[in-house]
Amino acid sequence: MSSIKEYLSEITGNDYIDSELYTRFNVKRGLRNADGTGVLVGLTRIGDVHGYILDEGEKIPVAGKLFYRGIDVEELVSNAAAEGRFGFEETVYLLMFGILPNKEQLANFSTLLGDKRALPANFAEDSIMKAPSRDIMNKLSRSVLTLYSWDDDPENLSPENVLRQCIELIARFPTIVAYSYMAKKHYYDHESLIIHLPASSCSTAESVLSLIRPDQQFTKLEAEILDLALILHAEHGGGNNSTFAVHLVSSADTDTYAALTTGINSLKGFKHGGANIKVIRMMDDLKKHVKHWDNVGEVADYLGDVLRGEAYDHTGLIYGIGHAVYTISDPRAVLLRNKAAILAEEKNLIDEFNLYRLIERIVPDVFKKVKGSDKEICPNVDFYSGFVYGMLGIPEELYTPIFAVSRVAGWCAHRMEEIVSGGKIIRPAYKCVQKRLGYAPISGRKG
Repeated sequence: MSSIKEYLSEITGNDYIDSELYTRFNVKRGLRNADGTGVLVGLTRIGDVHGYILDEGEKIPVAGKLFYRGIDVEELVSNAAAEGRFGFEETVYLLMFGILPNKEQLANFSTLLGDKRALPANFAEDSIMKAPSRDIMNKLSRSVLTLYSWDDDPENLSPENVLRQCIELIARFPTIVAYSYMAKKHYYDHESLIIHLPASSCSTAESVLSLIRPDQQFTKLEAEILDLALILHAEHGGGNNSTFAVHLVSSADTDTYAALTTGINSLKGFKHGGANIKVIRMMDDLKKHVKHWDNVGEVADYLGDVLRGEAYDHTGLIYGIGHAVYTISDPRAVLLRNKAAILAEEKNLIDEFNLYRLIERIVPDVFKKVKGSDKEICPNVDFYSGFVYGMLGIPEELYTPIFAVSRVAGWCAHRMEEIVSGGKIIRPAYKCVQKRLGYAPISGRKG
Protein backbone atom coordinates (compact mmCIF):
# COMPACT_ATOMS: atom_id res chain seq x y z
CA MET A 1 0.00 0.00 0.00
CA SER A 2 1.27 3.45 -0.83
CA SER A 3 -1.67 5.86 -1.04
CA ILE A 4 -3.66 7.55 1.72
CA LYS A 5 -6.85 6.02 0.31
CA GLU A 6 -5.41 2.53 0.65
CA TYR A 7 -4.38 3.16 4.23
CA LEU A 8 -7.79 4.64 4.96
CA SER A 9 -9.55 1.52 3.73
CA GLU A 10 -7.69 -0.48 6.36
CA ILE A 11 -8.65 1.98 9.13
CA THR A 12 -12.30 2.00 8.07
CA GLY A 13 -12.46 -1.76 8.28
CA ASN A 14 -10.45 -2.29 11.45
CA ASP A 15 -11.39 0.73 13.60
CA TYR A 16 -15.18 0.77 13.32
CA ILE A 17 -17.04 0.15 16.60
CA ASP A 18 -20.80 -0.38 16.57
CA SER A 19 -22.47 2.44 18.51
CA GLU A 20 -24.78 -0.09 20.18
CA LEU A 21 -21.80 -1.43 22.10
CA TYR A 22 -21.39 1.91 23.90
CA THR A 23 -24.91 1.56 25.24
CA ARG A 24 -24.52 -2.09 26.17
CA PHE A 25 -21.36 -1.52 28.19
CA ASN A 26 -22.25 2.04 29.35
CA VAL A 27 -19.05 3.48 27.88
CA LYS A 28 -18.64 7.27 27.76
CA ARG A 29 -17.94 8.80 24.36
CA GLY A 30 -16.70 12.15 25.68
CA LEU A 31 -19.05 14.68 24.07
CA ARG A 32 -22.38 13.18 25.16
CA ASN A 33 -23.88 10.39 27.22
CA ALA A 34 -26.29 8.06 25.44
CA ASP A 35 -29.25 10.08 26.76
CA GLY A 36 -27.82 13.30 25.33
CA THR A 37 -26.60 14.81 28.60
CA GLY A 38 -23.04 16.04 28.99
CA VAL A 39 -20.38 13.72 30.34
CA LEU A 40 -19.18 14.65 33.83
CA VAL A 41 -15.57 13.88 34.67
CA GLY A 42 -16.18 14.68 38.33
CA LEU A 43 -18.32 16.58 40.81
CA THR A 44 -18.39 20.36 40.68
CA ARG A 45 -19.64 23.39 42.61
CA ILE A 46 -18.90 25.79 39.77
CA GLY A 47 -22.00 25.71 37.58
CA ASP A 48 -25.30 23.96 36.91
CA VAL A 49 -27.60 23.69 33.90
CA HIS A 50 -31.33 23.11 34.36
CA GLY A 51 -33.77 22.35 31.53
CA TYR A 52 -36.18 19.73 32.79
CA ILE A 53 -37.41 17.96 35.89
CA LEU A 54 -37.82 14.23 36.39
CA ASP A 55 -41.24 12.95 37.46
CA GLU A 56 -41.22 9.18 38.03
CA GLY A 57 -38.47 8.83 35.45
CA GLU A 58 -40.18 11.03 32.86
CA LYS A 59 -38.56 14.27 31.70
CA ILE A 60 -40.86 17.28 32.14
CA PRO A 61 -39.63 20.31 30.13
CA VAL A 62 -39.18 23.59 32.00
CA ALA A 63 -37.74 26.98 31.11
CA GLY A 64 -33.96 26.76 31.04
CA LYS A 65 -31.81 28.08 33.87
CA LEU A 66 -28.05 28.53 34.12
CA PHE A 67 -26.46 28.90 37.55
CA TYR A 68 -22.98 30.16 38.40
CA ARG A 69 -22.10 29.07 41.95
CA GLY A 70 -25.83 28.68 42.60
CA ILE A 71 -26.69 32.18 41.34
CA ASP A 72 -28.97 32.56 38.34
CA VAL A 73 -27.00 34.10 35.45
CA GLU A 74 -30.06 36.25 34.69
CA GLU A 75 -29.57 37.84 38.10
CA LEU A 76 -25.94 38.65 37.33
CA VAL A 77 -26.91 40.24 34.03
CA SER A 78 -29.80 42.27 35.41
CA ASN A 79 -27.77 43.53 38.40
CA ALA A 80 -24.94 44.74 36.15
CA ALA A 81 -27.41 46.45 33.81
CA ALA A 82 -29.25 48.12 36.69
CA GLU A 83 -25.98 49.52 38.03
CA GLY A 84 -24.79 50.62 34.57
CA ARG A 85 -21.58 48.59 34.65
CA PHE A 86 -19.97 45.70 32.84
CA GLY A 87 -20.54 42.31 34.42
CA PHE A 88 -17.89 39.93 33.09
CA GLU A 89 -15.26 40.78 35.69
CA GLU A 90 -17.77 40.15 38.47
CA THR A 91 -18.64 36.84 36.81
CA VAL A 92 -14.98 35.82 36.79
CA TYR A 93 -14.69 36.68 40.48
CA LEU A 94 -17.79 34.67 41.31
CA LEU A 95 -16.66 31.62 39.35
CA MET A 96 -13.14 31.69 40.75
CA PHE A 97 -13.86 32.42 44.41
CA GLY A 98 -17.42 31.22 44.94
CA ILE A 99 -18.82 34.53 46.25
CA LEU A 100 -19.90 37.84 44.77
CA PRO A 101 -17.48 40.70 45.42
CA ASN A 102 -18.41 43.96 47.10
CA LYS A 103 -17.66 47.17 45.23
CA GLU A 104 -14.13 47.50 46.59
CA GLN A 105 -13.28 43.87 45.87
CA LEU A 106 -14.65 44.14 42.34
CA ALA A 107 -12.70 47.33 41.66
CA ASN A 108 -9.47 45.79 42.94
CA PHE A 109 -9.96 42.60 40.97
CA SER A 110 -10.80 44.50 37.77
CA THR A 111 -7.63 46.56 38.25
CA LEU A 112 -5.62 43.36 38.75
CA LEU A 113 -6.93 41.90 35.49
CA GLY A 114 -6.21 45.16 33.67
CA ASP A 115 -2.65 45.30 35.00
CA LYS A 116 -2.00 41.70 33.87
CA ARG A 117 -3.43 42.15 30.37
CA ALA A 118 -0.11 43.11 28.77
CA LEU A 119 2.03 40.21 27.55
CA PRO A 120 5.56 39.55 28.87
CA ALA A 121 8.39 41.54 27.28
CA ASN A 122 9.17 40.40 23.71
CA PHE A 123 6.48 37.70 23.81
CA ALA A 124 4.31 39.27 21.10
CA GLU A 125 7.24 39.73 18.72
CA ASP A 126 9.02 36.43 19.36
CA SER A 127 6.08 34.08 19.82
CA ILE A 128 3.17 35.60 17.87
CA MET A 129 4.56 37.81 15.10
CA LYS A 130 7.40 35.48 14.11
CA ALA A 131 5.17 32.41 14.05
CA PRO A 132 1.68 33.47 12.88
CA SER A 133 -1.12 31.03 12.15
CA ARG A 134 -4.06 31.02 9.76
CA ASP A 135 -6.20 29.73 12.63
CA ILE A 136 -6.45 31.92 15.74
CA MET A 137 -7.44 29.04 18.05
CA ASN A 138 -4.33 27.20 16.93
CA LYS A 139 -2.23 30.25 17.71
CA LEU A 140 -3.93 30.78 21.08
CA SER A 141 -3.14 27.19 22.01
CA ARG A 142 0.50 27.51 21.01
CA SER A 143 0.85 30.85 22.78
CA VAL A 144 -0.51 29.52 26.06
CA LEU A 145 1.92 26.60 25.92
CA THR A 146 4.76 29.01 25.14
CA LEU A 147 3.91 31.15 28.18
CA TYR A 148 5.16 28.20 30.24
CA SER A 149 8.67 29.29 29.25
CA TRP A 150 8.07 32.83 30.54
CA ASP A 151 6.94 31.54 33.94
CA ASP A 152 9.63 31.29 36.63
CA ASP A 153 7.65 28.64 38.51
CA PRO A 154 5.50 26.78 35.96
CA GLU A 155 5.34 23.35 37.62
CA ASN A 156 4.42 24.49 41.10
CA LEU A 157 0.94 23.08 41.76
CA SER A 158 0.28 24.86 45.03
CA PRO A 159 -3.15 26.53 45.03
CA GLU A 160 -1.49 29.94 45.44
CA ASN A 161 0.73 29.49 42.38
CA VAL A 162 -1.99 27.95 40.20
CA LEU A 163 -4.34 30.82 41.11
CA ARG A 164 -1.65 33.32 40.10
CA GLN A 165 -1.25 31.54 36.75
CA CYS A 166 -4.99 31.41 36.18
CA ILE A 167 -5.51 35.13 36.82
CA GLU A 168 -2.66 36.01 34.47
CA LEU A 169 -4.08 33.81 31.71
CA ILE A 170 -7.63 35.10 32.09
CA ALA A 171 -6.25 38.62 31.73
CA ARG A 172 -3.97 37.80 28.78
CA PHE A 173 -6.35 35.81 26.58
CA PRO A 174 -7.90 38.93 24.92
CA THR A 175 -4.46 40.31 24.06
CA ILE A 176 -3.18 37.00 22.67
CA VAL A 177 -6.31 36.58 20.55
CA ALA A 178 -6.17 40.15 19.21
CA TYR A 179 -2.45 40.03 18.40
CA SER A 180 -2.78 36.61 16.77
CA TYR A 181 -5.58 37.96 14.59
CA MET A 182 -3.60 41.03 13.60
CA ALA A 183 -0.59 38.85 12.71
CA LYS A 184 -2.82 36.59 10.62
CA LYS A 185 -4.26 39.60 8.75
CA HIS A 186 -0.78 40.91 8.03
CA TYR A 187 1.09 37.75 7.03
CA TYR A 188 -1.69 35.81 5.33
CA ASP A 189 -4.17 38.48 4.17
CA HIS A 190 -1.41 40.99 3.30
CA GLU A 191 -2.93 43.86 5.22
CA SER A 192 -1.18 46.49 7.31
CA LEU A 193 0.03 45.33 10.70
CA ILE A 194 -1.75 47.28 13.42
CA ILE A 195 -0.98 46.51 17.06
CA HIS A 196 -2.51 48.39 19.99
CA LEU A 197 -1.34 48.28 23.57
CA PRO A 198 -4.07 46.98 25.92
CA ALA A 199 -5.54 49.65 28.17
CA SER A 200 -5.45 48.53 31.80
CA SER A 201 -8.48 50.66 32.68
CA CYS A 202 -10.82 48.97 30.18
CA SER A 203 -13.18 46.09 30.84
CA THR A 204 -12.54 42.82 29.05
CA ALA A 205 -15.26 43.55 26.48
CA GLU A 206 -13.87 47.03 25.81
CA SER A 207 -10.35 45.61 25.52
CA VAL A 208 -11.39 43.07 22.89
CA LEU A 209 -13.11 45.69 20.72
CA SER A 210 -10.29 48.19 21.16
CA LEU A 211 -7.56 45.69 20.31
CA ILE A 212 -9.15 44.28 17.13
CA ARG A 213 -10.34 47.55 15.59
CA PRO A 214 -7.80 49.71 13.74
CA ASP A 215 -9.34 52.94 15.09
CA GLN A 216 -10.03 51.44 18.56
CA GLN A 217 -13.50 53.02 18.48
CA PHE A 218 -16.72 51.36 19.68
CA THR A 219 -20.08 52.39 21.09
CA LYS A 220 -21.28 51.74 24.61
CA LEU A 221 -24.01 49.44 23.27
CA GLU A 222 -21.45 47.40 21.33
CA ALA A 223 -19.32 46.92 24.44
CA GLU A 224 -22.40 46.07 26.52
CA ILE A 225 -23.57 43.31 24.20
CA LEU A 226 -20.08 41.80 23.94
CA ASP A 227 -19.85 41.92 27.74
CA LEU A 228 -23.18 40.05 27.88
CA ALA A 229 -21.87 37.40 25.48
CA LEU A 230 -18.77 36.96 27.65
CA ILE A 231 -20.90 36.49 30.77
CA LEU A 232 -23.11 33.91 29.07
CA HIS A 233 -20.22 31.86 27.68
CA ALA A 234 -18.05 31.85 30.81
CA GLU A 235 -19.28 28.54 32.25
CA HIS A 236 -21.76 25.80 31.45
CA GLY A 237 -21.58 23.10 34.06
CA GLY A 238 -19.05 20.31 34.32
CA GLY A 239 -20.36 18.29 31.39
CA ASN A 240 -19.30 20.37 28.40
CA ASN A 241 -16.43 18.92 26.41
CA SER A 242 -13.73 21.50 27.10
CA THR A 243 -14.42 21.63 30.85
CA PHE A 244 -14.40 17.83 30.91
CA ALA A 245 -10.96 18.00 29.26
CA VAL A 246 -9.55 20.54 31.73
CA HIS A 247 -10.79 18.53 34.74
CA LEU A 248 -9.44 15.32 33.26
CA VAL A 249 -5.92 16.48 32.53
CA SER A 250 -5.75 18.52 35.75
CA SER A 251 -6.43 15.31 37.69
CA ALA A 252 -3.16 13.98 36.27
CA ASP A 253 -1.21 16.81 37.97
CA THR A 254 -0.12 18.46 34.75
CA ASP A 255 0.82 22.15 34.65
CA THR A 256 -1.70 24.96 34.20
CA TYR A 257 -0.58 25.86 30.67
CA ALA A 258 -0.99 22.28 29.46
CA ALA A 259 -4.37 21.97 31.17
CA LEU A 260 -5.84 25.13 29.64
CA THR A 261 -4.41 24.32 26.23
CA THR A 262 -6.41 21.11 26.38
CA GLY A 263 -9.55 23.18 26.91
CA ILE A 264 -8.69 25.43 23.94
CA ASN A 265 -8.15 22.47 21.64
CA SER A 266 -11.48 20.95 22.65
CA LEU A 267 -13.36 24.22 22.24
CA LYS A 268 -11.99 24.61 18.71
CA GLY A 269 -14.26 21.86 17.37
CA PHE A 270 -17.40 22.61 15.35
CA LYS A 271 -19.45 20.49 17.76
CA HIS A 272 -18.41 22.75 20.63
CA GLY A 273 -17.08 26.32 20.37
CA GLY A 274 -17.19 26.45 16.59
CA ALA A 275 -20.92 25.74 16.38
CA ASN A 276 -21.92 29.37 15.80
CA ILE A 277 -19.81 29.40 12.62
CA LYS A 278 -21.97 26.56 11.30
CA VAL A 279 -25.06 28.66 12.08
CA ILE A 280 -23.72 31.66 10.17
CA ARG A 281 -22.80 29.55 7.14
CA MET A 282 -26.24 27.90 7.16
CA MET A 283 -27.89 31.32 7.33
CA ASP A 284 -25.77 32.56 4.42
CA ASP A 285 -26.96 29.57 2.40
CA LEU A 286 -30.58 30.26 3.39
CA LYS A 287 -30.31 33.84 2.17
CA LYS A 288 -29.13 32.57 -1.22
CA HIS A 289 -32.08 30.21 -1.62
CA VAL A 290 -34.95 32.04 0.11
CA LYS A 291 -36.10 35.10 -1.81
CA HIS A 292 -38.55 36.50 0.73
CA TRP A 293 -37.20 36.37 4.30
CA ASP A 294 -40.61 37.15 5.79
CA ASN A 295 -42.41 34.37 3.91
CA VAL A 296 -43.17 31.58 6.38
CA GLY A 297 -43.70 28.98 3.66
CA GLU A 298 -40.42 29.69 1.85
CA VAL A 299 -38.36 29.64 5.05
CA ALA A 300 -40.10 26.49 6.31
CA ASP A 301 -39.49 24.72 2.99
CA TYR A 302 -35.79 25.51 3.19
CA LEU A 303 -35.54 24.29 6.81
CA GLY A 304 -37.40 21.12 5.84
CA ASP A 305 -34.86 20.50 3.08
CA VAL A 306 -32.05 21.00 5.59
CA LEU A 307 -33.63 18.47 7.97
CA ARG A 308 -34.01 15.94 5.16
CA GLY A 309 -30.35 16.37 4.25
CA GLU A 310 -31.23 17.95 0.92
CA ALA A 311 -29.90 21.46 1.58
CA TYR A 312 -26.84 23.25 2.95
CA ASP A 313 -24.25 20.65 4.06
CA HIS A 314 -26.54 17.60 3.76
CA THR A 315 -26.05 16.55 7.39
CA GLY A 316 -29.73 16.87 8.26
CA LEU A 317 -28.90 19.33 11.05
CA ILE A 318 -30.42 22.75 11.63
CA TYR A 319 -27.51 24.39 13.40
CA GLY A 320 -28.16 26.42 16.54
CA ILE A 321 -31.38 24.55 17.28
CA GLY A 322 -31.73 22.08 20.14
CA HIS A 323 -29.70 21.32 23.25
CA ALA A 324 -28.81 18.28 25.35
CA VAL A 325 -30.38 19.76 28.50
CA TYR A 326 -32.42 22.85 27.63
CA THR A 327 -35.91 22.08 26.33
CA ILE A 328 -38.34 25.01 26.39
CA SER A 329 -35.63 27.68 26.33
CA ASP A 330 -31.90 28.32 26.58
CA PRO A 331 -31.54 31.30 28.96
CA ARG A 332 -28.36 32.40 27.20
CA ALA A 333 -30.14 32.56 23.84
CA VAL A 334 -33.04 34.50 25.36
CA LEU A 335 -30.77 37.11 26.99
CA LEU A 336 -28.61 37.48 23.88
CA ARG A 337 -31.63 37.69 21.58
CA ASN A 338 -33.22 40.49 23.61
CA LYS A 339 -30.05 42.57 23.49
CA ALA A 340 -29.46 41.70 19.82
CA ALA A 341 -32.82 43.27 18.94
CA ILE A 342 -31.59 46.63 20.22
CA LEU A 343 -28.29 46.38 18.35
CA ALA A 344 -30.08 45.27 15.15
CA GLU A 345 -32.14 48.47 15.25
CA GLU A 346 -28.98 50.55 15.65
CA LYS A 347 -27.20 48.71 12.81
CA ASN A 348 -30.26 48.79 10.50
CA LEU A 349 -30.33 44.97 10.44
CA ILE A 350 -33.80 44.44 11.85
CA ASP A 351 -34.94 42.47 8.77
CA GLU A 352 -32.18 39.94 9.37
CA PHE A 353 -32.99 39.80 13.08
CA ASN A 354 -36.65 39.13 12.21
CA LEU A 355 -35.50 36.23 10.01
CA TYR A 356 -33.82 34.64 13.02
CA ARG A 357 -36.97 35.18 15.07
CA LEU A 358 -39.09 33.62 12.34
CA ILE A 359 -36.89 30.52 12.26
CA GLU A 360 -37.05 30.27 16.04
CA ARG A 361 -40.84 30.39 15.86
CA ILE A 362 -41.45 27.83 13.09
CA VAL A 363 -38.70 25.28 13.75
CA PRO A 364 -40.83 23.11 16.11
CA ASP A 365 -43.52 22.77 13.42
CA VAL A 366 -40.90 21.92 10.79
CA PHE A 367 -39.48 19.20 13.03
CA LYS A 368 -42.96 17.81 13.60
CA LYS A 369 -43.73 17.79 9.90
CA VAL A 370 -40.43 16.26 8.75
CA LYS A 371 -39.49 14.07 11.71
CA GLY A 372 -42.91 13.45 13.24
CA SER A 373 -41.48 14.66 16.54
CA ASP A 374 -43.33 16.57 19.27
CA LYS A 375 -40.14 16.98 21.31
CA GLU A 376 -39.65 20.40 22.90
CA ILE A 377 -36.90 22.16 20.96
CA CYS A 378 -35.45 25.64 21.24
CA PRO A 379 -32.60 27.75 19.88
CA ASN A 380 -29.35 27.50 21.80
CA VAL A 381 -26.87 30.31 22.39
CA ASP A 382 -25.00 29.55 19.15
CA PHE A 383 -28.07 30.50 17.12
CA TYR A 384 -27.73 34.18 18.03
CA SER A 385 -24.08 34.60 19.03
CA GLY A 386 -22.67 34.54 15.49
CA PHE A 387 -25.29 37.06 14.37
CA VAL A 388 -24.32 39.31 17.29
CA TYR A 389 -20.60 39.05 16.49
CA GLY A 390 -21.34 39.85 12.86
CA MET A 391 -23.23 43.01 13.86
CA LEU A 392 -20.19 43.99 15.95
CA GLY A 393 -17.98 43.66 12.88
CA ILE A 394 -16.10 40.76 14.44
CA PRO A 395 -14.75 38.46 11.71
CA GLU A 396 -15.72 34.79 11.63
CA GLU A 397 -12.21 33.61 12.52
CA LEU A 398 -12.58 35.33 15.91
CA TYR A 399 -15.92 33.81 16.91
CA THR A 400 -14.46 30.80 18.71
CA PRO A 401 -11.41 32.65 20.13
CA ILE A 402 -13.77 35.16 21.80
CA PHE A 403 -15.63 32.18 23.25
CA ALA A 404 -12.26 31.09 24.68
CA VAL A 405 -11.68 34.58 26.14
CA SER A 406 -14.86 34.00 28.13
CA ARG A 407 -14.68 30.27 28.88
CA VAL A 408 -11.13 30.43 30.27
CA ALA A 409 -12.77 31.82 33.43
CA GLY A 410 -14.78 28.62 33.82
CA TRP A 411 -11.80 26.43 32.98
CA CYS A 412 -9.67 28.15 35.59
CA ALA A 413 -12.40 27.80 38.21
CA HIS A 414 -12.63 24.09 37.46
CA ARG A 415 -8.85 23.71 37.54
CA MET A 416 -8.70 25.38 40.95
CA GLU A 417 -11.50 23.06 42.07
CA GLU A 418 -9.46 20.06 40.94
CA ILE A 419 -6.27 21.36 42.55
CA VAL A 420 -7.99 22.19 45.84
CA SER A 421 -10.07 19.01 46.03
CA GLY A 422 -7.37 16.69 44.72
CA GLY A 423 -4.83 18.11 47.12
CA LYS A 424 -7.32 17.93 49.99
CA ILE A 425 -6.79 21.62 50.73
CA ILE A 426 -10.06 23.10 51.89
CA ARG A 427 -10.94 26.69 51.04
CA PRO A 428 -12.18 29.10 53.72
CA ALA A 429 -15.70 28.15 54.77
CA TYR A 430 -18.19 30.57 53.25
CA LYS A 431 -21.77 30.70 54.47
CA CYS A 432 -23.84 28.42 52.27
CA VAL A 433 -27.48 27.68 51.62
CA GLN A 434 -29.31 24.74 50.13
CA LYS A 435 -29.97 26.23 46.73
CA ARG A 436 -29.70 24.69 43.28
CA LEU A 437 -26.52 22.77 44.01
CA GLY A 438 -27.23 22.15 47.66
CA TYR A 439 -24.02 23.89 48.73
CA ALA A 440 -23.93 27.09 46.68
CA PRO A 441 -23.00 30.43 48.24
CA ILE A 442 -25.75 32.80 49.27
CA SER A 443 -26.99 34.92 46.38
CA GLY A 444 -26.10 38.56 46.85
CA ARG A 445 -23.07 40.75 47.27
CA LYS A 446 -21.27 40.89 50.59
CA GLY A 447 -20.32 44.25 52.10
